[in-house]
This record gives sequence, C-alpha cells and structure tokens, in this order.
Amino acid sequence: MSQQFDIALLGVDTLVGQTLLELLDERDFPCARLFPLVSEAGELESVRFSGKTLAVQEAAAFDWSQVQLAFFMAGSAATARWAEQAAEAGCLVIDNSLHYRTDPSVPLVIPEVNGDLLAEARGRNIVASPTCIVTELMMALKPLHDEAGIARVNLVSLQSVSGSGQAGVDELARQTAQLLNGRPVEPSAYAGQIAFNLLPSIDAVQEDGFTLEEWRLAQETCRILGDDSIGVNATCVRVPVFFGHSQVVHLETRYPVSLEEVRHCLAQVPGLTLVDDELVTPVTHGVNDTQVYLSRLRQDPTHPQGLDFWLVTDNLRKGGALNCLQLAEAWIQPQH
Repeated sequence: MSQQFDIALLGVDTLVGQTLLELLDERDFPCARLFPLVSEAGELESVRFSGKTLAVQEAAAFDWSQVQLAFFMAGSAATARWAEQAAEAGCLVIDNSLHYRTDPSVPLVIPEVNGDLLAEARGRNIVASPTCIVTELMMALKPLHDEAGIARVNLVSLQSVSGSGQAGVDELARQTAQLLNGRPVEPSAYAGQIAFNLLPSIDAVQEDGFTLEEWRLAQETCRILGDDSIGVNATCVRVPVFFGHSQVVHLETRYPVSLEEVRHCLAQVPGLTLVDDELVTPVTHGVNDTQVYLSRLRQDPTHPQGLDFWLVTDNLRKGGALNCLQLAEAWIQPQH
C-alpha cells in the first residue's frame, strides 16, 4: 500500500481552502489524517472530508509536528505568523499567499513549468505557489519562451470577484440583486460598484501608476521564466464575473516562429488546452475545471514576431488550489 500522509490545511474557511479540500478527495491524495485549521475561530466549526465530519481547530494551538504537509491558504498574515514554525517542526509548508513569492530563498513553483526547483525546498521546508493569474499565464509562456524566447509581454488580466474571496462573491451577488430591484448600492469589498461595472485597479496604486497586483505579475513572471530581461506590461481589472480569470495577451518573441510551430509547441503542454473552434469564456471554461484554455491564437499583423491569444482558467482550482496540491503530489512521489 502507498504511504499515507498527515496533512494540515490552514484556511479551510476560505474559498481556495474549500476548493483544495474538494480536490484532495477528487484526486485521491494519500491522506491518513487531515487537520482543518483556521487563523481564528469563526462560524465554521466542522468540515466534511472523505465521508467524515472533522472538527475545525485554531492554528495558534496546533502542534505542527503531527503532520508531514501543511497547506497555507489563509493569506499573508497567517503565513507570516505560523509558516516558519511549521517548517521547523519538520513538515513541508506549501504557501498560497503573497508572503514568500518574492523571497529568493523560497522556490516559486508551478509543477508543469519549473517543477525541478521543488527540490530546493528541502532545505527550508517551504515552497511558494504563484499568484493565480501568473500560474495561468506561465502555462502558455514557458513553452513559448523555450521555443523562441520572449522579449516582451503586454496583457490585460480580467479577474473574477472570487479572487477577493467570499466577500467579493457576496458583494457582486448583493449589488446585482439590488440594482435589478431598483435599489442603490454601497460598495464594501471594493472601492466602487462591481455589479455591471469594471474596476481597473486591483490592490494599491504605486507612485509609478501601476498597482501592486500588476507589479507582482511582472516580478513573478520574470522569476519563474528565469529571465529578468523580459518586459512585462500589465493592467489588472476586476470584472463582474463570479469565477474564472481571463487574460488578453500580446507577446513578442526574440526569434521568428511560425503559427504552426506555436500550435505544435502549445499542444504538447500538459494542463493546457488549445481551442480553435469554440467560444472560450469564464462561464463555460473557467468554472470547476483544472485546465488552462488558450484560444483566439493569431499572429500580430503589426509586429513581425508578435502573437496574440486569450486565456481562461478556474482561478480557485488551477490558479490556486490545484497548483498547491500538484506541488504536494510531486513532493511525495519519490517516497512512494
């Protein structure tokens, strides 16, 4: 029988934490015991997993030495407070927050893209999962960078409200109902009305006019591709979509590459589906799916080495929870 592992899931009360709980079951991860944890006590007292009801515990009182794997899905503050403690207790911390993504001592890994770097986590016992839009983007960019080199990327990221957690989902639902019933709305989770609207700013705006989300996208892209010379120019927009992040991508390669060569290259990527004859949308392809969908692939008529395409994925699944679970699957594989 395969080895079983004891697991802690911190942030089981978040949307991405709940998605990870579902995926652990769906993918038959070899889990002996699961400890569902929260940063602080709330309304969630128990969860269902593998046909059992499990009591939710507070992380502050948890003994991390009980587990071999710890998924941190509760945000940067929780990671800053407990990740080092968990790692020092001997378990691998797989972090889905912002906390370690720019830390050069912690590998930032997408298994299909740079999975070889996972071995570097064995010293510190911590590995970081990228921002969900970066995970989606790298599935397309890495094979193209290997094939023809990427000189520059211009993109617009259209991010669903689930990227803000349950508060974002609730706000879109509430405002939509209020407006359809002729009632005014007051923003709470966002700076402005999100229902029937677009908000062209995600996270704080910096002195140069770019937001922190746009800065993170550029930094993580160059880090994962291992090339700081790549120009990344991004605009991130919050859109009135419940689930599924989309991206409009224009890139310029360093070397000439035909559209046929690009198609052949992308067709070989596990987890990436190239679509030619179907309308790809967040509603049809960005919900309850683990694939990254690439469509509208075409050559830019204004640039000899320019390519344009459209990306869609489920931000909670592939963008967040699945990448973390795939890191765990890759980590335990040599032990089987």
